[in-house]
Amino acid sequence: MIVKFLASAAVTGLLLNATVGVAPAAAQQATLGADSSFIQMAASLGLLQVKLGKVAQEKGSSEVVRDFGKRMVNDYSKANEELAAGAKQAAYPAPVLLRPHQQVFNRISGMGRSSFDKNYMAEMVNDHDQAVRLFQQESKDGRVASLKQLASRLLPTVQQHQTLATETARSVGVSVTASNSRERQGS
Repeated sequence: MIVKFLASAAVTGLLLNATVGVAPAAAQQATLGADSSFIQMAASLGLLQVKLGKVAQEKGSSEVVRDFGKRMVNDYSKANEELAAGAKQAAYPAPVLLRPHQQVFNRISGMGRSSFDKNYMAEMVNDHDQAVRLFQQESKDGRVASLKQLASRLLPTVQQHQTLATETARSVGVSVTASNSRERQGS
């Protein structure tokens, strides 16, 4: 009887120990997953900016939109190199254009010249609002030190792009919502 009790207690202890060991590993995996999501999303947004920037240089009706596109190509080409290196250093896969971003590209690049400027700039405001939130989150809560540092280093540039996108959008007649302005002021 005592042997059965001790054997049962030993098995229970081993199971508890195994379960306690799994919980921190699962929590660590979840936080690393957030870093993985950051690098995938940030890199995909960067790739989208380059592709759409090239289209803007061709299809943009106004000089400010063509100039904005050119700046996005230049700035994000450099940022994409850093993001790809950051992904490699953190042992994440090489950046690719995610399906939702490919769909945005297909939609915007397929537009006629007459509707391109407003639609492109509205998308740029939206994308940069999303990017600022993404980079802020990673720079604040990231667990992979190299990615957290990368997000912190690139955040000011992304915020500049957000401001430039908003100003350029307004100059071509895009109504930028108050919620976008509030988010920028709160950052």
